[in-house]
Amino acid sequence: MGAFKEKIIIITGGASGIGKALGQRLSDKGAHVILADVNTKMLEDTVNSISKEGGLSEAVTLDVTDRIKVKQLVDDTVAKRGRLDYMFNNAGIGVAGEARDFSYEDWQKVIDTNLYGTVNGVFAAYHVMVKQGFGHIINTASLAGLIPVPGEISYTASKYGIVGLSNALRIEGTKLGVRVSVVCPGLIDTPIYHTVKAANVDREKFLSELPKKMTSADSCARIVLKGVERNKAIIIVTPLARIMWITQRVSPGLIRIIWALFLKILRKARISD
Repeated sequence: MGAFKEKIIIITGGASGIGKALGQRLSDKGAHVILADVNTKMLEDTVNSISKEGGLSEAVTLDVTDRIKVKQLVDDTVAKRGRLDYMFNNAGIGVAGEARDFSYEDWQKVIDTNLYGTVNGVFAAYHVMVKQGFGHIINTASLAGLIPVPGEISYTASKYGIVGLSNALRIEGTKLGVRVSVVCPGLIDTPIYHTVKAANVDREKFLSELPKKMTSADSCARIVLKGVERNKAIIIVTPLARIMWITQRVSPGLIRIIWALFLKILRKARISD
């Protein structure tokens, strides 16, 4: 069970997808997991499932854009449990489509949830961890935080912000006892592909063009936790994501060519010009 046994862990976006898989795996490793999400019903189902397997978990309904509520969750956890060992800032949403079809609200909601949701979690947890002298913050970004991905531009902007925030905070936290990692998954089989808002895009037509075989959320969680145990700065999930990241670093021009081909697929799914 190693690094996670009897640890106190908060996971935002914990009702489904990667957050749910992390919660299940961590509870299996003997951790006490607090799962937070806006979807109360799915959250309760996840916690009940973990409890049936003998794991320790709690459900907290939470909107990560509410910084006061996020801080309250962290403070209440520390008051009740005495410490916070790991903070997984995992909640996230996206909008599919081109920038020309986005409303201002499409930009604002994604950046508020993904970037400021992470900032809120970092702000609340980092101060606690500095004071206690230990802790590990894990922020979920994306491959779209390492390379420029068209067709989800607000998502890409938010994830680039998370990568930069995490890398800078890791440097600041090192001498203070606080570890920081950022998770950059590629294509993971989660509900986001079916719930993501589509801006002037035929969702099903677009989804039909994506690879049929994606990495499972459980496999993603396994890779993430191995990276966390090793205190990796950037945790890349899926071989293709790693190849794309290396290509971006070696030849940014080639990446732009590859994504221009992807954009042609997206444009075939546009509903109107």
